[in-house]
Amino acid sequence: MDERMKGILENIDKLQEELEQIFDERRDKLEYDIREGKARFAQEVKRRHKQLKVGLFVYLKDADLLSVLTSPFIYMNIIPFALIDLTVSLYQMVCFPVYGIPKVKRSRYIRLDRHRLAYLNVIEKLNCAYCGYCNGVLGFVREVSARTETYWCPIKHSGRVRGAHPRYRGFTEYGDPDEYRERLAELRDRVRNLKD
Repeated sequence: MDERMKGILENIDKLQEELEQIFDERRDKLEYDIREGKARFAQEVKRRHKQLKVGLFVYLKDADLLSVLTSPFIYMNIIPFALIDLTVSLYQMVCFPVYGIPKVKRSRYIRLDRHRLAYLNVIEKLNCAYCGYCNGVLGFVREVSARTETYWCPIKHSGRVRGAHPRYRGFTEYGDPDEYRERLAELRDRVRNLKD
């Protein structure tokens, strides 16, 4: 990797850290903190949240009919998401120890906490749990796949890839067999030494 690319990647990492600090500041303004893995709001904030809750009857009365009619098509996807979650969990349970790759902690990706928000009604809470689970599964699967790809085939593609995982940027260049042979062991060691 040339120095210019290294510098850009370092800047991206710094900007990501700066963005995380802004998120922390925003959390402070919304008056909650995380204790024992759960968000804790100030009492006055909790009271205000309850006042802003839209009742179930009003929510259903105002719901868009087409949204209601298409909702089964959304929710039927829970089956393939659960199967993917199960099979990828089994895959990493069996294979990662063989390769020496640390297992991905599902709990870091699948967060089911929005149902605790007092300003959501039961349908909104169900929707948030569904989306939190499905997107969490995708994040979990992406990380398992990223570790697998880093171990077995850390080569960039010939063209641009949208939404590539963060490890992809450190892969060897497409069409550079010397770099691939020189760096394969290093990249495997890097994924083996990941700290979650």
